[in-house]
Amino acid sequence: MSAIISPDVSLEQLKSTTPVRLGVMASGSGSNFEAIAHGIINGELNAKIEVLIYNNPDATVKEKAEKLGIKAVLLNHRDFQSREELDLAIVEVFKNHGVEWVVMAGWMRIITNVLLNAFPRKVINIHPSLLPSFKGINAVEQALEAKVKITGCTVHLVDLAVDSGPVLIQSAVPILEGDTPETLHKRIQVQEHLIMVRAIALLAHLEN
Repeated sequence: MSAIISPDVSLEQLKSTTPVRLGVMASGSGSNFEAIAHGIINGELNAKIEVLIYNNPDATVKEKAEKLGIKAVLLNHRDFQSREELDLAIVEVFKNHGVEWVVMAGWMRIITNVLLNAFPRKVINIHPSLLPSFKGINAVEQALEAKVKITGCTVHLVDLAVDSGPVLIQSAVPILEGDTPETLHKRIQVQEHLIMVRAIALLAHLEN
């Protein structure tokens, strides 16, 4: 059984005339950030990443942004007194760069209404499970411990509850005999890259 994506829309069906201006938030390696950038470069996605914000000084996503010629801004969460104060700084950076849609591509911090109110229904997140199952951290490990036969990944609009909000697109990934967190996560990540690009294309299509 291969992965199943729903809704099963092609990037060709979702071509938009006006590029959507993205602000991306990432905390780690930035593989989804890179997938979005390559989707743009390859002509699959009519968008532009205006700026990347990362919160971990050691995050290797910074190097990926530099290689791609995309501005990267460090906002270390440890330098802020509250989540709201961090989100205010995030909003300021995004507004200064003309960002229209915010993409949480592996952002390992809980956001607040400060960000959501600044970009109402325009913040999306990717999560490595078929939401609403296995919310929060260690979603892949949760799926293995539950002994379910299928898991996957979800791109959704963000609301205040963790890993909640309307689902935009999902990909179902079978769990194989002998899967480890590493092997399963690797297969899920392949699907994350596919549906992240499609989700942004879908949103841009609807905007047009």
